Amino acid sequence: MPKLTADMKQMIATQQCFIATVSPDGIPDVGPKGSTRVLDDETLMYIETTGRQTHTNVRNNGKVAIAVVNREMPDGYRFVGRATVHENGPIFEQAVRFTTENGRPAPKAAVTVAVEAIYTLRPGPTAGTQIA
Repeated sequence: MPKLTADMKQMIATQQCFIATVSPDGIPDVGPKGSTRVLDDETLMYIETTGRQTHTNVRNNGKVAIAVVNREMPDGYRFVGRATVHENGPIFEQAVRFTTENGRPAPKAAVTVAVEAIYTLRPGPTAGTQIA
């Protein structure tokens, strides 16, 4: 499994992340996930509060891509992996605590993403190259 670097972790913590999924009919979906954070060196996590299209797509096949970009640098990463939905248990309870402490809507689920590949989104000739 690829390991997240300190730079990647910092960017995820400070920049807006977007998640991409696809429906069973092949229709792409992309949406912001402001709750995205690093769970450990190989796993990302976000809190699902709406339960709409992205959540439906994750439930249907679990394949996701999460992109984060710092436009000022410019630099960024795309993390590809498999999502797991948690509607109870320790990870879900962690999401409940986070939303409660931060005045956010109650979560429908917590979603973890086991990172399987990492690509650079830095502009230039290496953009889109797998780096881990």
